[in-house]
Amino acid sequence: MMTTDRPVALVTGASSGIGKETALALVAAGFDVVGTGRDTSRVTPLGGVTFLDLDVASDASVTTAVQQVIKQFGRIDVLVNNAGVGSMGAAEETSVEQAQGVFDTNVFGVMRMVNEVLPHMRAQRRGRIINISSVLGFLPQPYMAVYAASKHAIEGYSESLDHEVRDHGVRALIVEPAYTRTGFEANSAKPDTPLHVYAKQRLTVDRVMADATRDGDDPAIVAKAIVAAATDAKPKLRYTAGPLAGRARILRRVAPARVFDKQIRKMNRLAG
Repeated sequence: MMTTDRPVALVTGASSGIGKETALALVAAGFDVVGTGRDTSRVTPLGGVTFLDLDVASDASVTTAVQQVIKQFGRIDVLVNNAGVGSMGAAEETSVEQAQGVFDTNVFGVMRMVNEVLPHMRAQRRGRIINISSVLGFLPQPYMAVYAASKHAIEGYSESLDHEVRDHGVRALIVEPAYTRTGFEANSAKPDTPLHVYAKQRLTVDRVMADATRDGDDPAIVAKAIVAAATDAKPKLRYTAGPLAGRARILRRVAPARVFDKQIRKMNRLAG
């Protein structure tokens, strides 16, 4: 086993977008960084980042990858659960099987990683688990019900976990990005049982999401929030990433229900 005096961060979904920027930002912050992807043979090397293959939807893959990190570095100080998949379409258009696939990565993938890494963090009496949620972890999003549900699940899981692990020197923290300039919208799964009755409005919301993503935050803004969560002496439970996410959090907290409901419908060009 090789050991290091530098803190070690494990970042899932590090081949592009938020994960890539996070890996680079953590290197700059003084971490040894292990980044993962489902097929890292195609990944452009990043200075200071060691890449491993990992599919968070596979128990065996998760176990193997975490054991490799421990064998090589002797420790894991920060786990960033960034790997995730998108899902577009009305709730009724999305089969249970398709929804299970989303949850297997976005929710159960996080749980697999936590269950594998947490024993090591408890043994060393320190560590931070940073779960990447979304503004859709506390906001509704028409025509993205399954994705929003997965992020709402992460919020509840993470907050509960944080209370459980604090006594062991570990924190579980949440980072909430808003729309970010990544391939999210283009790479999101489309409904597997599309229905004509939703087609027109679905296309409208798809365009809204595409425009919002194109004009969204740079992934480096999210990476900055993640580094803060990893390094703050007294970390917050939740970090909103960027000004839009901060405004959305305030709106959810202070706006009257009727006003909030109307704003959601207006943003998504829904009648009434």
